[in-house]
Amino acid sequence: MRNKLHIGACYEENGTGFRIWAPLAESAQLVGPEERHAMQKEANGYWRISLPVGPGYRYGFSLDGGKTLPDPASFSQPDGVHALSAVADRRNFPWTDNGWQGLPLSNAIIYELHVGTFSASHDFDGIIARLDYLLELGVNVIELMPLAQCPGQRNWGYDGVFPFAIQHSYGGIDGFRRLVNAAHGRGIAIIVDVVYNHLGPEGNYLHHFGPYFTERYKTPWGSAINFDGAWSDGVRNYFLQNVRMWLEDEHVDGLRLDAVHAILDVSANPFIQQVKELAVEIGKQTGRRKLIIAEMDLNDPRFINPPARGGYALDGQWNDEFHHALRALLTGDTSSYYSDFGSITHLEKAFRTTYVYDGIYSPHRKRSFGGHADNNSYDQFVVFAQNHDQVGNRARGERLSTLLNFEQLKLAASAVLLSPYTPLLFMGEEYGETHPFQFFTQFSYPELIESVREGRAAEFAGFDDGAPLPDPHAESTFNDSQLAWWQAAEEPGATLLRYYQHLIRFRKTRPAMQGRTRDTMIVHPALRQTLAIERKILNDHVFIWFHFGDQPVTHDNITWQYLVKVFDSADACWRGPGSPAPPEAPSGFPITIAPHSVVVYEKKS
Repeated sequence: MRNKLHIGACYEENGTGFRIWAPLAESAQLVGPEERHAMQKEANGYWRISLPVGPGYRYGFSLDGGKTLPDPASFSQPDGVHALSAVADRRNFPWTDNGWQGLPLSNAIIYELHVGTFSASHDFDGIIARLDYLLELGVNVIELMPLAQCPGQRNWGYDGVFPFAIQHSYGGIDGFRRLVNAAHGRGIAIIVDVVYNHLGPEGNYLHHFGPYFTERYKTPWGSAINFDGAWSDGVRNYFLQNVRMWLEDEHVDGLRLDAVHAILDVSANPFIQQVKELAVEIGKQTGRRKLIIAEMDLNDPRFINPPARGGYALDGQWNDEFHHALRALLTGDTSSYYSDFGSITHLEKAFRTTYVYDGIYSPHRKRSFGGHADNNSYDQFVVFAQNHDQVGNRARGERLSTLLNFEQLKLAASAVLLSPYTPLLFMGEEYGETHPFQFFTQFSYPELIESVREGRAAEFAGFDDGAPLPDPHAESTFNDSQLAWWQAAEEPGATLLRYYQHLIRFRKTRPAMQGRTRDTMIVHPALRQTLAIERKILNDHVFIWFHFGDQPVTHDNITWQYLVKVFDSADACWRGPGSPAPPEAPSGFPITIAPHSVVVYEKKS
């Protein structure tokens, strides 16, 4: 297979082979606890050695007689990011998922979670204990926020510095494999969020080994990763081997690529394209579907278009603009990038054309922005009412449950789950979790800790309600971000949880809700804060009214059909105020909809 030049420590029965990429070094040594071993130079800047050592052996590398550094492709950092690496046993796990084949994105109900805050044990075993709960909710895909080893025991996920080393405090390789194995046994796929656009600020030793970074581009995190300059073959191999590790060795079903707009690469064969090609190759070899989903701020369908249309053929991409249109409409927040949204016509367009800004002028960006997604199916786009970015990047990490009332929360869930797009839930939203999800870190350098504090203060300088911002380094900020699972068993959380279960079940079982192509949904022009859509497959035809106004509104039966009501969020069974919508609506019969509610009718002869 292509791209199979292993790096890191490869444990075999008779010992361990070690390989690093250090193209500018004149010599390299492997440094053990009490000994040093000269490494043999290979082609293209690689160095290799084999030793009769096994799992648990601590080691590092010294280049040209310099200081000892941990392995940049370490699979285990049990003593932290600055300590020696450890050989891990990656051969002998008792996998029992041989019959698993993966899931298509078109049928996915994705649940995004952070391992450290999801359970009281802060680890993979805590997720295993909740798998049956997630099954009952209707989830069939878990998306894990980044797992790369970070400094300390807690981090919100995007400061990883060892992409191959699974965070030790979460349970490391063995804990992760137990989770994947258990999830597959219950029919749940696992997607991992990977960060290939930057590394964190503490414990990043890549630059000591070679030209992993370039000054030709800049990112929000500093120098860009060198995907298209001199020596970039070795850089690409490093990250492609990481892709291989997740999809092949760890049995992961897909990767969510963080902020691909910050992966700066103008080569003829872009790195993102190579990632997809490798995923296809591994999928064919293993007989399992492997998904690649991009997160981006580009409104560019090229990433999901087929090669025949000049695309990279990724399986899906996050659609932030659906979220922005929905959130701005519900909360009235039009600050920062939300200033491009706020009208129900924006949500109407998010339903109709996917991208709200599809080549039109963006006042926030002060330029025309975006492309067209007319030729892309709905399931290629992942939508959400909340996610880690839109919660954790707020000053205080507030969730929608503290910004909206109960009827609005149900309406937000309905817009996501009754859409033809692929839905993503953020952990706890299904019962209205009220604890925040805040930005938290545990760095060891005092100057870095203070710099992060100052950076957050500067970022939210205009946010002043008299209370101090949460301290990212404080353990209390992490503790305050833990899920309060008792809320799922008490009202109104218990009813909201039932509501999510009902919508997911309706989405999965109703034929009209299975349509993913552009001809299976009609979006009517928004009228008086109400958005009406039709969804249809063969003889099943449903009509959905989303009403975002704070007063009841009456509309004529726009379909001129005989309709029978099948669902209404205002009903008392959902702790609603009571529904004014009629159980049946003959042709031309007016339909009154409660404030902040959704009502679903089916067409009858």
